[in-house]
Amino acid sequence: MNRIRFVFAALTFAVLAAISVGAQTRPQTVARPTPTPLPRPTATPLPRPVATPAPLNVSVPESRIALVDTGMFGDEKNGIFRYIDAANVVSREFQPRTAELRNLEARLNTLANEIQTLMKAPAPDQRAIQAKQTEGERLQQEFNTKKDRLDEDVSKRYQQIVSPVSKQIGAALDQFARQRGITMTLDTSKLLPAILTALPAVDVTQAFIADFNSKNPRTGSPPRP
Repeated sequence: MNRIRFVFAALTFAVLAAISVGAQTRPQTVARPTPTPLPRPTATPLPRPVATPAPLNVSVPESRIALVDTGMFGDEKNGIFRYIDAANVVSREFQPRTAELRNLEARLNTLANEIQTLMKAPAPDQRAIQAKQTEGERLQQEFNTKKDRLDEDVSKRYQQIVSPVSKQIGAALDQFARQRGITMTLDTSKLLPAILTALPAVDVTQAFIADFNSKNPRTGSPPRP
């Protein structure tokens, strides 16, 4: 997207530079003197409070840590089916608008390539370049407007359809951990680079997914094989 957004700005600069050859240069602006900053008053540091020593006889509870890969929840074959079904509902609802944005993106890429080809010609046709540039700017504005509206509408529907399932999964994971004496659960999808070693038994992802699916059967159509 960033390439599309900025390619026309770069091409516009190149076109204007080609047209403005021989134009009169503008006078340089006079630099304004930089004001000398006033010295800041020195604040008197406040006395630090005396720390109260912690008691020595604090008992540390026994800890059991488990790993869960939340990225697997959306796996079509091995994930949480209710989550997958809810996400698919949102995806299907906005599929026509998503396809429209893809078509606009393809047209923008085509225009950018056409402008580059015209500018590489021995005698660039400035009128043709300007016409395509104007069309590209119009399409870019249309693309940005429709994408912003789509993102806003998708976010609202996600909150309505997927968020309740996500909250249900979070509550089920808390219960799953308490029943097995797990005191801390870490998400490997976010911490994987920081985990150097872990026993396979510590990863309870598939066990939790199977437990959730057995207690919460899917309400939509099963995933395609």
